Amino acid sequence: MRKARLLISLLVVASLTGIGTTGIAATSNRTVDVGTELDVRLQTPLSSKTSKVEDRFEATTLVDLTKDGQVLIPAGSLIRGFVSAVDDAGRLDRKGRMSLTFEQIRVDGRNYPFRATVAKALESEGIESEAGKIGAGAGVGAIIGGILGGVKGAITGILIGAGGVVAATEGEDVDLPVGTVLRIRVDSPLDLGS
Repeated sequence: MRKARLLISLLVVASLTGIGTTGIAATSNRTVDVGTELDVRLQTPLSSKTSKVEDRFEATTLVDLTKDGQVLIPAGSLIRGFVSAVDDAGRLDRKGRMSLTFEQIRVDGRNYPFRATVAKALESEGIESEAGKIGAGAGVGAIIGGILGGVKGAITGILIGAGGVVAATEGEDVDLPVGTVLRIRVDSPLDLGS
């Protein structure tokens, strides 16, 4: 009888402290691997003509990022970054260029260090167009379909170079308005289990 009570006590303590096989498995699966791609929507306009080095920007994730059936990064998670280099389309160098550094992601109310590189810039019809597609009481599938339905494709005249440098074609500046969708690639493992 005493052994049974002791065993029950240990199980209760283990469940309250997160010790046990389920807690260990959940923690080990909460890492976003290098190379994972996320689509994020800019909340701050960026332009090689007006942006300055160290200007801050924000973006939000478009859809849930899942791993093994578990949501690691929910849609709408906030990502913060800054402009790390910028050149406008001046007389000497007739191409606008901009480098964006991603430094932080907020997941479930908690901030984590975050490193990612721009892999692609996508055009969007904008929030107003998407609002019409997302009706009140719509299911999750309809919401995701509405959001992704607003993405048209790669922005014409924008090229992504080595290290995620966003460059415009000859004689143009990089112009990324609010609502622009950036596909970003994770550069270092993101551990969400701690």
